[in-house]
Amino acid sequence: MRKWGKSIGAVLLAGSLMIGGMGLSGVLKGPEKAYADEVQKNIVNVVGKGELSIKPDIAYLSIGVTTTAETAQEAQKGTAAKVSKLTALFKTTWGIADKDIQSTQFYVQPNYTYSEKDGQKVKGYNAQHTLEVAYRDLTKVGQLLDAASATGANNIGNVRFAIEDPSAFEAQVIEKAMQNADVKAAAIAKAAKRGVGQVVTVVQSDDGNNPVVYAEAAQKMAMDSAAGSSVEPGQVKVTTQLNVTYELK
Repeated sequence: MRKWGKSIGAVLLAGSLMIGGMGLSGVLKGPEKAYADEVQKNIVNVVGKGELSIKPDIAYLSIGVTTTAETAQEAQKGTAAKVSKLTALFKTTWGIADKDIQSTQFYVQPNYTYSEKDGQKVKGYNAQHTLEVAYRDLTKVGQLLDAASATGANNIGNVRFAIEDPSAFEAQVIEKAMQNADVKAAAIAKAAKRGVGQVVTVVQSDDGNNPVVYAEAAQKMAMDSAAGSSVEPGQVKVTTQLNVTYELK
């Protein structure tokens, strides 16, 4: 019976085992239940958060062309011609590789007008083609957008700044998250007049994003006919989260 109690304790330390929809301690009897309850009283669970602010090293630009014409074929043909010029510009003038230019959206759709007399009617078509361009010289992002606009791009979306290889910072951000968990566990133990023992379990929980990269602040983009576009990359953050269980002494 004692051996069974130790086995149950190990299961509880690793997580929670459910039997028939009930917690394990709810179905145990006698010494086994007493041991499980004692284990639950001698652990503390905390969430440690780690964060690094880092200068981005890549920008993802959304650059598109929208053309309106009387027929769908004419609209599509006009958009295709401008996108072809844009692609040539990116490759030859700006040295952007094929792998860094991707089509993200393409559609052709009718424009409708409505009147009480004639009802709904088609009046021309719109064709839109959007490219996502990855560019690494962040000092020239504004110049690239200006060049794209001059070549026919009339649908320029957000500029997204990021870290191309966030895994290079994963170890650092995990260490910060663990340090944060240690501080929290120590504070809880002190308040309970206890001490912190060894770590029992550690689970990284980022919903599949380890680590997460996102913009710290919206990029600043000023459109000035004389000075051109100015884009400030700011910083991005690398984050992660750890669920840590400690023994209490």
